[in-house]
Amino acid sequence: MSKYPVDLITILGPTASGKTPFAARLAHAMGDAEIISADSRMVYRGMTIGSGKDLDDYIVDGEQVPYHLIDICEPGYRFNVYEFQCAFQNAYMDITARHRMPIMCGGTGLYIESVLKSYELGQVRFPERKSLTIGLKIDRDLRREKITRRLKARLEEGMIEEVQTLLKTVSAERLIRYGLEYKYVTLYCIGQLSYDEMFRQLEIAIHQFAKRQMTWFRGMEERRGIPIHWIDATLPHEEKVRMVMEML
Repeated sequence: MSKYPVDLITILGPTASGKTPFAARLAHAMGDAEIISADSRMVYRGMTIGSGKDLDDYIVDGEQVPYHLIDICEPGYRFNVYEFQCAFQNAYMDITARHRMPIMCGGTGLYIESVLKSYELGQVRFPERKSLTIGLKIDRDLRREKITRRLKARLEEGMIEEVQTLLKTVSAERLIRYGLEYKYVTLYCIGQLSYDEMFRQLEIAIHQFAKRQMTWFRGMEERRGIPIHWIDATLPHEEKVRMVMEML
């Protein structure tokens, strides 16, 4: 029997709100928690910079925080919400069988909601999980600033080179379907956009994506009955961890 009053902790929020480093620090502070990624693009191998895996975030005070559902399929494959549900349940059962706490962390609202609302897909309905759901809220202007700064950093870190490598084995059409970074950088790589056009259009698309994420999360809370405890994303991680620990 778990020592916690919930079956699951969920960390959600818009892109650039700092979900992963916070979730990793929470897992480390708890000492018996592991992270299950709920991101629709982090499942793909080789799609690292563009999807924002930031695997170094899972190392806290020199210790590796265990994570799941990252790098589990090849780029070009059509991973879907049903497969996510199945993979989530497998990871969940593995973690809880070892008497540890799963922390679901991500920004793909459909994936998160499919677990929290126990969607019936493929004639399968998985058990509902009692979740403490934490949302990271961030001021819109600060979010926009962080998105722009992060985009510049990822381009400097080799995002174009990453897409060029992917194009050796994955069609441009397929990469474009992954949206955001992979769409616009691919269009640049195949000569349909200039660098400046790529940057400007991608920056706008990411801002719009963050807005859609918040719309989805508000719908989860206000119309679909999922309580979300919102925490200021700009608070120090230690303070946010303390607040969550007090809720458990």
